[in-house]
Amino acid sequence: MNLSGFKLYGNKRKTLSTAFITFVLGISLGGVMWHFGGVYSPYSNLSVDIDSLNKFSTYDELKIFLETNSNSNIYSPYLTRDGWLFTDGMSQAEFSQDDIPDFSATNIQVAGVDEADQVKTDGEYIYIVTGKTIVIVKAYPAEDALVISRLELNKTINGIFLNEDKLAVFLIEPEVYYSNPRDDGTLPHGTTIQIYDVSNKASPTLDRRVIIDGYYFNSRMIGDYVYVITNYPAYFDKNDVSLPTIQSGEIKVEVEASNVYYSNHSDAFYTFTNIIAFNIQDPEEIFSYETFLIGMACHLYVSPNNIYIVSPRYLEIDSEQLSGSIIHKLSVQNGEINYLTDGFVPGWILNQFSMDEYNDFFRIATSSGHTPQRGISSMNNVYIFDTNMIIVGRVEGLAPGEDLHSARFMGDKCYLVTFKKIDPLFVIDLSDSENPIVLGKLKIPGYSDYLHPYDETHLIGVGKETIEAEEGDFAWYQGVKLSLFDLSDVSKPKELAKYEIGDRGTDSLVLRDHKAFLFSRSNNLLVIPVLVAKIDPDMYPEEIPSNAYGEYVFQGAYVLHVSLDDDISVRGRITHLDNDDLLKSGYYFESKYAVKRALFINDVLYTISNAIIKMNTLENLNEINALELL
Repeated sequence: MNLSGFKLYGNKRKTLSTAFITFVLGISLGGVMWHFGGVYSPYSNLSVDIDSLNKFSTYDELKIFLETNSNSNIYSPYLTRDGWLFTDGMSQAEFSQDDIPDFSATNIQVAGVDEADQVKTDGEYIYIVTGKTIVIVKAYPAEDALVISRLELNKTINGIFLNEDKLAVFLIEPEVYYSNPRDDGTLPHGTTIQIYDVSNKASPTLDRRVIIDGYYFNSRMIGDYVYVITNYPAYFDKNDVSLPTIQSGEIKVEVEASNVYYSNHSDAFYTFTNIIAFNIQDPEEIFSYETFLIGMACHLYVSPNNIYIVSPRYLEIDSEQLSGSIIHKLSVQNGEINYLTDGFVPGWILNQFSMDEYNDFFRIATSSGHTPQRGISSMNNVYIFDTNMIIVGRVEGLAPGEDLHSARFMGDKCYLVTFKKIDPLFVIDLSDSENPIVLGKLKIPGYSDYLHPYDETHLIGVGKETIEAEEGDFAWYQGVKLSLFDLSDVSKPKELAKYEIGDRGTDSLVLRDHKAFLFSRSNNLLVIPVLVAKIDPDMYPEEIPSNAYGEYVFQGAYVLHVSLDDDISVRGRITHLDNDDLLKSGYYFESKYAVKRALFINDVLYTISNAIIKMNTLENLNEINALELL
């Protein structure tokens, strides 16, 4: 069997005249390969020929390419404010924030690669996004805390970076998400980055404004350089193609067709993906950029030296469409961006934690979809790429029929959580990149949507408890579940401790946004925002059904004690609202007093909502101070 003319993005391989990536597209339900859940695939001999990634010679060549290959002349995605990113931690090499003992930083995936967030601190001041305003608070010492200034920006703020006395603010135009053209046929600017000098906290001054066509997808900051990725639909107006522009001060650049990378593979829709880099400390340094005409960028992983952008790609074999993902690799160093290569994997990506770079190898976890026409179930896989983005190792067919809920790479290990009725936690050894193997797995009720390193041999999981349904092959999720996993015996992982919060309907931002997770191993401290739902047993005098929802009774920060010597226990709770707000909420809950972030500075815990910042002692959670932010 072959892919009959199917072409994918690729580059000219320096070491191979013809490059192939062998991959699995499905699994056989009966051919069990090992007792940990992997199964034999009848399609493991399929291969994809990688074409070279080219640049257009002229503008007319770009037009002809789009007219010939695209099934539609405009792509109008309906997006959330976060684009297609399913948010999206620490580096595999650093397992706590003990390197910064005086205050906690944003919970990031990779050490040295900062992620934009709604709250940033330098250990004395806290910068808080609330609505369309940034509030600067003199936070320490807590007894003397006060609001220093407010930046009223009148636009939606997607996140901020703090670099010494420079503050980068990402502003977005919501209307660009629908790709509605202006009267002149162009699309509205989607992303504006404003850099402020905040050395005078009472009166910040605007240093620089960078304006980029397209909607904001994601960003990172490495050293003094901010890297921004935007997506701009390839739009025809009167038979002309609207090319994206980038502007900083007096310098305005319209991307030239001859600078746009593309491949010969046809797609239903095309998008200009821009990667822009600028120096946050030096407003006079010109920005750099690269532009790609590819499918929608949907996930991002960034190491200190490389950017990996994932776009969906579909194969058609025997009239059946199967999912895959293209991974574009670019090098970054001091603002310089260089396209390197790309690779392909079957299946789709869950989130940024499904990817990792370690010892020059790129590792990725994927899920392949259900294809009943072939009698093939869904499956989960891990692939290892070399520096040329060629697959050198793989583990395939894990947990057939189950969904991937979370992934975490830590050094030469990978941990996956899948779920259908119970939660298998897989431990995968990646030390031999060409022969990764499953070492063990743990099956327990519930699942984890986020995995966080406690240390080299222990993980914290945040997810949901579950009860198996009697009426079908599934389970009813219940309250929020915190687990501490012991992985010291890789062949027999175990749940060392667990704690369940609330009943069915209980929720936490951490399940969708890792930046809401605060952990300090040295303080045995874990803080997460939780919306608690509780079931009134009087409503069910005989038996509480497993699918019954509770009513909201609390929203705020759960402050927990976590250590290897004790069970997970609650030290206390901090809320910014009263019960009236909860009683009025109905089925959905939304309040400006909902706690969204927590951080600590020395011995003080700060909890932050859009309306209030509260300060409590870490020792006993006694309230020290509170400030109104609105």
